Amino acid sequence: MSRRYIGRFAPSPSGELHFGSLIAALGSYLQARAQHGQWLVRIEDIDPPREVPGAAAQILRQLEQYGLHWDGEVLWQSQRHDAYRSALEWLRQQRQSYWCRCPRSRIQQLGGHYDGHCRELQLTADNAALRLRQHTPVTQFTDRLRGEIIADRALATEDFIIHRRDGLFAYNLAVVVDDHFQGVSEIVRGADLIEPTVRQIALYQQFGWQMPDYLHLPLVLNPDGNKLSKQNHAPALPEGDPRPVLMRALRFLGQPVPSGWQDESLESLLKQAVQQWNLAKIPRNDVVLNDAATTAFSNGSH
Repeated sequence: MSRRYIGRFAPSPSGELHFGSLIAALGSYLQARAQHGQWLVRIEDIDPPREVPGAAAQILRQLEQYGLHWDGEVLWQSQRHDAYRSALEWLRQQRQSYWCRCPRSRIQQLGGHYDGHCRELQLTADNAALRLRQHTPVTQFTDRLRGEIIADRALATEDFIIHRRDGLFAYNLAVVVDDHFQGVSEIVRGADLIEPTVRQIALYQQFGWQMPDYLHLPLVLNPDGNKLSKQNHAPALPEGDPRPVLMRALRFLGQPVPSGWQDESLESLLKQAVQQWNLAKIPRNDVVLNDAATTAFSNGSH
């Protein structure tokens, strides 16, 4: 019996949505709706130093503005600490984790990959990070768009951090615990998250949970070849009529755009996009936007 389709969009509130994040949101939305499945939204607010006040509310407003309406209630990671603690305790009881006090400078001297130095030292939690004791590292996985992905072996086999020295829960732990809790059957997201996928699959295996499918969409690059991101000061999605930007996003994803879209409602355009959604047409490589296109997204943004 096949699983019920559940997809999700899980932004961090470190700034407003930009065109790159719209691609991830739209791609995951269309894939879920084309499968007659659910589309969930989760706010990944577990890293307060990186969060921008008011960004979470603005992200939700932007999704609604662009007609991307989610199912059920929004899940907030800041309200899920008990679940993360429970997962960490289970790993501890199963002797699948250990405390590590290696400074970042030592790991940098090793070339950026941790060598398991603290694995058998039986350290306490004082001033330490918690690492997963990898039993069956994952070195490759199948992406529904890109086929077989081979991971960097040093990264894939590393005992990675699941609870940070500063007391914050690590991204890889939180995302796996929440995707399992929400029953997510397929994760559609940007290609910048291909690298941590093998670590997340390793966590699924060590918890004994059924893993989701993965589909990584092409990234939007600026004229310098860098990912369009909040860190690179990508302009926020513009206010006003969302249809022109939405049509540009569909073209970016290789999907057909109605010739008379200017005369159709946002709801009608999204309905047609769901009906015509075709994974085979999505580019497998990242795409560079020219200066004119990048500037266009900032018009009327504030």
